[in-house]
Order: sequence, then structure tokens, then C-alpha cells
Amino acid sequence: MRIDIITVLPELLKSPFEASILKRSIEKGLVEVHFHNLRDYTDKSYNQIDDYQFGGGAGMVMMIEPIDKCISKLKGERTYDDVIYMTPDGSTLNQKMANTLSLSKNIIILCGHYKGVDQRVRDTLITKEISIGDYVLSGGELGAAVLCDTIIRLIPGVLNNETSALTDTFQDNLLAPPVYTRPAEYKGLKVPEILLNGNFPKIEKWREDQAYERTKQLRPDLLDND
Repeated sequence: MRIDIITVLPELLKSPFEASILKRSIEKGLVEVHFHNLRDYTDKSYNQIDDYQFGGGAGMVMMIEPIDKCISKLKGERTYDDVIYMTPDGSTLNQKMANTLSLSKNIIILCGHYKGVDQRVRDTLITKEISIGDYVLSGGELGAAVLCDTIIRLIPGVLNNETSALTDTFQDNLLAPPVYTRPAEYKGLKVPEILLNGNFPKIEKWREDQAYERTKQLRPDLLDND
């Protein structure tokens, strides 16, 4: 997979990809992540990429021209499955969306800033709009990093144990069951006996029941979407 991220702050984005699972996935050649500074695609003075709103109003708007130039250049080099815009009024990111995007070959992610982008960008260049929650960030970079993490960890070969991702919270619209490790008893707190008896069919049934009960108690809305 190749991910191209368009941003005005590439330095803000690089750190998450220089450690842990994301770093290893890049080093193993399972994913390519490229950052494109939007200011490299403007011919305005002071590398301007934003301007005042038509009709007045507080806040600047990212101009269509540099965004179009950058996306057009990338599309001239390869085919993309999606051009994604990170915006608080997009579709809320969930596990099902991450699963689908992880099957992509190439995607572009545009990070918004200021009051957002010229609407003509959204109307003509963007294929998918994604939000990571009902709140506003200073820019789309952190959202893009979150999106990339959710996608990349699902690519075959990224996780040492590929079945781990299949049992994550939100797969099948359920929260994950409780997990335990050694010691089996600590300060009088014991691991459930069923996890110690080696009867794996019963263990799996226990985990399924626990996942359902936790979801019912903590996130019943997920069961409504089932």
C-alpha cells in the first residue's frame, strides 16, 4: 500500500511513523508513506496557500489551486483508490471503514486547516470525507495519523500475530473481552478459572459471552448497529 499525505505541516506528521508498528511496516516494505508540503505547490508570495472567505467571515480558507496541483501531480503518476479529506463533518471513522481502506492499493489523504478547504475541492477532488470524532482539531494531521494507524495495522504481515487484529475491539461490532496475564493470582485477585483449564472451546465461548456483555453494558449503541 502507498499513502500520500498532503499537509502544510509535514514535520508534525513524521514522528508517528518513526516508531513501533508503523515504522516496522515501512521498513518491511509493506507500506509506503509520503508527505507532500502543500506550500511547494503555490506560486503566491510567502508560499501562501490560504485566503479570505468570499462574503466575509472569520477565518481563512485553503485555496483550491495548490491542492489541485498536488493531487493532479500524484494522479498523473499512479491510480488512487480514494482521495480522503480529514474534516470534522466527515463520516466518523470506525473499524468497518478501516477494514475496507486496508484493502486499498493507493490513497491520498488531505489534511485540512483554518476554516477548511474551498468547497470546490470537496465537490470535485475528494472521494471520501472522514472524521475521527465530534470535535475540532487545529488541523487534519493528527486525524490523518490516527487513520493511517488504523489502516496499516490491518495489512497482512504488519502484526506479528495477524489473528490479533481480528479479535480487536469493534470487530463484529463488539468490545473486546477482558484479558489477563501472569501471575494467575496477585494480592488476592485471581484470573478466571476457565482461562486456566486449557479447554479452548469453552474459553472461546466465555470470551464471546464476555464481549457481548461488556458491549451491552458499555456501548449498547454498537449492538443497535448490528
